[in-house]
Amino acid sequence: MDIAQRTIMFGGKGGVGKTTVSAFAGLYFASRGEKTLIITTDPVLSLSDLFETKIGDTETPIAENLYAIELSTDEVLKRWKNKFGDEVYEVISSIVNVDNDIVNYVATAPGIDEEFMLDYIMELVENEKYDRIIWDTAPTGHTMKLLTMPFQYIDHLDQAAKVYMGMKDSFSKLQMAVGLKKKKRTIFDIIDSWRKLAEKTVDFLKNKDQVGFVGVTIPEALGVFQIERLISDFDNIGLNTSHIVINGVIQKADCDFHTRKKKVQEKYIGRIREKFGNRMEIIEIPLYPHEITGLEALKEVESKLFD
Repeated sequence: MDIAQRTIMFGGKGGVGKTTVSAFAGLYFASRGEKTLIITTDPVLSLSDLFETKIGDTETPIAENLYAIELSTDEVLKRWKNKFGDEVYEVISSIVNVDNDIVNYVATAPGIDEEFMLDYIMELVENEKYDRIIWDTAPTGHTMKLLTMPFQYIDHLDQAAKVYMGMKDSFSKLQMAVGLKKKKRTIFDIIDSWRKLAEKTVDFLKNKDQVGFVGVTIPEALGVFQIERLISDFDNIGLNTSHIVINGVIQKADCDFHTRKKKVQEKYIGRIREKFGNRMEIIEIPLYPHEITGLEALKEVESKLFD
């Protein structure tokens, strides 16, 4: 596996080994002397279990040049409020007289965590603290929601601006009637700044020199069908898929069960290679008889994967 992009997303169906493959990639780039961060947006935080070390909301050293972060939901909302809370309050208080507690209510709205995570990943890339960022995404449906959020946000803000423009006179009269103070920035200024941020996020995701996606699946129907749909969706919004990793491949059948299972796997591996082999690299990871947890076990498999 040879990936040029600084930010690499690993995605696919739940339970196919995205976090494990992300760990392999992190170890590989770190071993080459690149300062590497693995960050997970999967609600099921399993990096700690995988590396057998406590990983939390701040960067945790894992190995030489390798760091990891597991952001909890509480931490995501806390950071969101620190960054966007004042602007949200400024918008709402320009319409109705409220206190700052309204920000806590808005912070629980669906999509807030997705909005913040994209902005957070982009900031990590921009500050150039890390040479490589490995992004262990959530299962397929959550990932598509996450990655299409800025596209939908731009559409929403376009409509919102039209609505607010039509109500501009009413807002002014309302402010005067209830004695609201005139803000330094108008609601339109703030909406425009949010729109520019969403457009910046879209440009970041579409930058094929900067962001790459690796699909992870297992050679079974549900995993393969979902990765096909995910890649199709990515193609439609202009995101770059460079590799597919097929996890849990039976190498040598030694019983009737494994012989039959291997035949099923070969059908789906053939399907993936036929459909995507001409445009991206396909990598197979063997099915191991033991759990792959702990730094040494991960390093052993990583050396084979990236050989």
